[in-house]
Amino acid sequence: MSSEPYLLRLATRLSEGLIEWQPDRRERHRQFVLAHQMPDGGFRGREGDSDIYYTSFAVRCLSMLGGLRSEEASKIGSFLQSHDWQTLSIVDLLSWLSSAVVVQLAGGPDVFASDAADWPKQIAERLESVRTNDGGYAKSSEGAAGSTYQSFLVVLAYELIGQPLPRPNALVQFLFDRQRGDGGFVEIAPMKRSGTNPTAAAVATLSILNYLDREICEDVAAYLRDVRSDEGGFQANTRIPFADGLSTFTGLLTLSEIGRERLIDRGQARQFFTKWLEFPPGGFRGASWDEQADVEYTFYGLGALALLSESIDQTDPNDLLN
Repeated sequence: MSSEPYLLRLATRLSEGLIEWQPDRRERHRQFVLAHQMPDGGFRGREGDSDIYYTSFAVRCLSMLGGLRSEEASKIGSFLQSHDWQTLSIVDLLSWLSSAVVVQLAGGPDVFASDAADWPKQIAERLESVRTNDGGYAKSSEGAAGSTYQSFLVVLAYELIGQPLPRPNALVQFLFDRQRGDGGFVEIAPMKRSGTNPTAAAVATLSILNYLDREICEDVAAYLRDVRSDEGGFQANTRIPFADGLSTFTGLLTLSEIGRERLIDRGQARQFFTKWLEFPPGGFRGASWDEQADVEYTFYGLGALALLSESIDQTDPNDLLN
């Protein structure tokens, strides 16, 4: 694994991708995100109360748009401290943990200050409680089969707590078994049709574990060609006839990971977000048919535009649009 956690490297990269934005555009999106903050310091989705999941996306958006300010980090830190990580579900634990790291780096409270010194090992034990016999990780201890996306999240968590991933070869084999003949990857074993998002999760995990080889890159490139949309983005799979913000963001990340950035028309992809998904007052929606923005899809929109702002090798013969 890299010495710096994947999530922190990605956060820095996305933040740098938006540096050239005009201040007023950045501030509109900041205010949109902050409008979803609740009195307890957490953030909500499109409705309801504070939610750890949406708070993690809000934290990442604010970090991308210039970083968490001290008062923001303090308030969000108080929200995180109001939750006992030992009682959270594994899914919420991963969102809580990623937010806690960013908040502390921004000058907020150390949410582990009152915990025993071996808290990283305790978290590792909780993560292993959802390990499945197929080598992957499930959402809960009741899960009988591993999930490609959940396994990716667990690997990210191990990086954040500075603990080694147990039996990495078993996880690599689990991922190899989730690849299908179309070149992509599926979320769970019974599925036959690959998806853009589980493919992104598998590729990122294999990259972190240093098992991403040329053959896999070529297979994944072939799959991503099949899920390119006429709108300029990526579809969730070959049966869905339209692009969406999540799939396009993860598709762009995957193109970067496999060195095929020019496989998509970057100008058209940028227009897909700015014309169809970005709201002038701030925020992004999930797809052209969506009627409302939220903090999760705002992260995907901001992240995609940050990736599209990066310079790429214009002479790479492997990176062709056809």
